[in-house]
Amino acid sequence: MTRSFRAGLQFPVTRFHRKLRSNNVGKRIATGAPVYLAAVIEYLVAEIVELAGNAAKDNKKRRILPRHLQLAIRNDDELQRLLGNVVIAEGGVIPHILPQLLPQTKKPKIPKSQELEV
Repeated sequence: MTRSFRAGLQFPVTRFHRKLRSNNVGKRIATGAPVYLAAVIEYLVAEIVELAGNAAKDNKKRRILPRHLQLAIRNDDELQRLLGNVVIAEGGVIPHILPQLLPQTKKPKIPKSQELEV
């Protein structure tokens, strides 16, 4: 029975434990550390994939593209703080036009005779 199965996770706990040991994170690693790490990373991936799936559905696509990942991360405040400096290849940019650059809309002038009737 694997540790991933016991923890109810899809991500491999043993692989995370091996990576923690090989990267010299510390001399001793608690047994719960790789389980916790796998759970956190699995949650983050699930959150990103869910938001990217919603972005793909909004664009009437069935496949998640890098553009959808970019839109999902940049439109979520918490993910933006976590992954703000990440560059996603083929992700594009978030559509945004500064209000100063938009053309000014002119209000139609109402004749004074109509103003008094109201």
